[in-house]
Amino acid sequence: MNETRRAVLDALAAGPVTGPELAERLDVSRAAVWKHVEALRAAGFDVESVADGYSLAGVPEFGGPAVEFGLDASFSVEYHDALPSTNDRARELAATGERDVAVLADRQTGGRGRRGREWSSPSGGVWMSLVLRPNVPPARASLLTLAAAVAVTDAAREAGVDAAIKWPNDVIVPRDDSAESSQGDTPSRGGDKLAGVLTEMEGEASEVSWVVVGMGVNVNVDPSDLAGESTSVRAEAGDVERRVFVQRVLERFDALRDDPDATLDAWRGHAATLGERVRVETQHGDLVGTAVDVTAHGALVLDTDDGEEVVHTGECQHLRPVGDH
Repeated sequence: MNETRRAVLDALAAGPVTGPELAERLDVSRAAVWKHVEALRAAGFDVESVADGYSLAGVPEFGGPAVEFGLDASFSVEYHDALPSTNDRARELAATGERDVAVLADRQTGGRGRRGREWSSPSGGVWMSLVLRPNVPPARASLLTLAAAVAVTDAAREAGVDAAIKWPNDVIVPRDDSAESSQGDTPSRGGDKLAGVLTEMEGEASEVSWVVVGMGVNVNVDPSDLAGESTSVRAEAGDVERRVFVQRVLERFDALRDDPDATLDAWRGHAATLGERVRVETQHGDLVGTAVDVTAHGALVLDTDDGEEVVHTGECQHLRPVGDH
């Protein structure tokens, strides 16, 4: 949404206001005001013509202009009814020099996760990728993944969901499944997946060119429409306004992305993994130990039988402790 249209929308929200008053206030023609009003109506805003001028009577449920309206974060929003992948579109924008753009889709037909896993993302969720140009070395770019996980967790908690973070990039609703097996050190589901974060970047050894942070959140969808052991905001707390949910995610992420200490503190406070016995599958084999912390770069610190190990990437499974019945 361009700045003039945003200013028109803000004036209508505080209205009523006449066309001539708007034209004088914004230093545009009356015809330009009318065109902006019609464009807002076409985008789904309920702009009423009343005796005292124009007045905003309603905001669309979802979409780019709807999310931008009232958003307290420095992102523009590019909205699509459907995309194969918001990350793919975000990479295209990054290659043209764009920054601080949130690519948002009502549904995805070819979404991707870790290790190239693909799935379809149904209507009703929040499928979003952020185009970023952070002034950080590549090793610190991983903190943006943590910031995104915190932002999603906070938005879910505000919506009434008991969300937590599973290292490295999942937001879950914790479950007590210790009764499922009496065998120690067997995988524990730990919780149902609510959201995932996938970060991609391009740059050189000492400089990041761009980062794309993709977030897929099961919001107003049924778990039966999702793959694996998944849940949704709808299943846990009922439907929410997706427009507001996206705004909360963007605002929280915007507040954290340039504050590594706050990001790490918040991540630790939301972590379901810390304190748990885990198995991490890495390229060099499996590591088993108790997750005790994350480093300043977001790596997981394990207390193992052979001492402390730092794991930068891998698939993490929570384990039932030996003797857990």
